[in-house]
Amino acid sequence: MNKKNLRAIVVLVVVVLAAYQLVMQEDTVKESTPLSEAPISVAQEDAVTEPVNENPETMSLLALEEADGDFDYWVMALSWSPDYCATNDYEDEQQCSIGKQLDFVLHGLWPQYEDGWPSYCTDETLPYDLQAEYVGLYPNDNLFDHEWKKHGTCSGLTPEGYLEWSSALKNGLVIPFEYDSPLEPFRTDAAALQVAFVAENPTFPENAFAVYCSGSGRFLKEIFVCYEKDGTPRECSADVLNSAAKSCGQPDFLVRNTR
Repeated sequence: MNKKNLRAIVVLVVVVLAAYQLVMQEDTVKESTPLSEAPISVAQEDAVTEPVNENPETMSLLALEEADGDFDYWVMALSWSPDYCATNDYEDEQQCSIGKQLDFVLHGLWPQYEDGWPSYCTDETLPYDLQAEYVGLYPNDNLFDHEWKKHGTCSGLTPEGYLEWSSALKNGLVIPFEYDSPLEPFRTDAAALQVAFVAENPTFPENAFAVYCSGSGRFLKEIFVCYEKDGTPRECSADVLNSAAKSCGQPDFLVRNTR
């Protein structure tokens, strides 16, 4: 073998060895690079930087005024309108006229302590023109002033902020279909009613719903729905749950029909 051929072979071997070493170095770098420092693809980068979609109702609550009053949590009281009307001999024409077919209606949104509740905290009045912006929030317009004076003034909210919170929580709760203006009365019990509401509102714990009865436990009267001060569903306090259980002392109760 002449010197020219020998030199070419040596050069080729050197090139092959250099290429092999380069490949081994790249593999070592890949294996030792932490996952957090690894290159991110365009798709991965979009997934990291794109904001997670929030629940629309959660986002709407975040946009509301902060309820910074001196209380522990919210109770939203929803009256069963047929029971209210029957108990009051249908004298409330605005709520109880035949054809209204009202079922669960907003009684009020109440600041609550773990035991007891505050009331009539300030003398601030609710402007009359606000009622026009929240038509239908209550079954009777007299509740605007009453609920604000007794409960809203303890919320730390402005009158408009209080009505916004009341509307948002009321509209954010899904009413089970069997309680959607039933044309015939039916019987149930507190546990079954709670299960029905949780099925339609799965982020709520079962004891977020406290069931109250009238007529010594014979009829459905109303339910209390409990929330943290930021609107997150929570269990009602023992004070509320015990009071509700005492009011519904029968094995079951009658749900009056709408009319």
